[in-house]
Amino acid sequence: MTQDFPRVAPDMVHDTTPGLGRFTDRVLFGQVWPSAALAPRDRSLLTVSALIAGGKVAQIGSHAGRALDNGLTPTELAEIAAQLAFYTGWPNAMSAAAELDKVFDTRGIPKPKESDAPRIDLPEEAEAARARTVAQNVAPTAPTLARLTDEVLFGDLWQRPDLSPRDRSLATVAALVMLGQPEQLPFHLNRALDNGLTGDEAGETLAHLAFYAGWPRAMSAVPVLKQVLEARKG
Repeated sequence: MTQDFPRVAPDMVHDTTPGLGRFTDRVLFGQVWPSAALAPRDRSLLTVSALIAGGKVAQIGSHAGRALDNGLTPTELAEIAAQLAFYTGWPNAMSAAAELDKVFDTRGIPKPKESDAPRIDLPEEAEAARARTVAQNVAPTAPTLARLTDEVLFGDLWQRPDLSPRDRSLATVAALVMLGQPEQLPFHLNRALDNGLTGDEAGETLAHLAFYAGWPRAMSAVPVLKQVLEARKG
């Protein structure tokens, strides 16, 4: 029996590129998105983050709406854009902010406010090790970058309560995979695992991102994840 799949791709896609329409309906939205290996909320967070990182403005609105339906709050979506300004560049984040504004207006959602919850304390041992690495490897050559990394990136951004540490890590990992930056992944994969992501979820993250970042970037991230997981077992 042939399985029926909901038609997700627009008629234009089916009419113009029927193969793309078929894979969109039967694989991406017929198999990947419904898989229980990751929660729908996580899949939306990964997708929105990847789209922001790649500057895929035309796709952000529809996936931001899906993200809201899947449980992300307006404040969390807004904070993803703030987080990714540092990891993918201000222009990408500013473009994303404009798209989020349209989604909020269309849905009658009040503009997000910054959380007044307590700041998140970073693990002292891990933070001390990170600061030493920056002091040794970055500060001698790029002192301003080192100072901003310590004072702003980890002294402010990563401590903001508007995203949970796990969500912030997921957004960052998605951005790094989308940008093809495997050399930055070990630190952030370890951080994600420390923040509650499981090894199985990390593997499924790469499978999901293959459809948005492309197979080459997802495949390049696999050996990095493998090394991280093996090192943590040892």
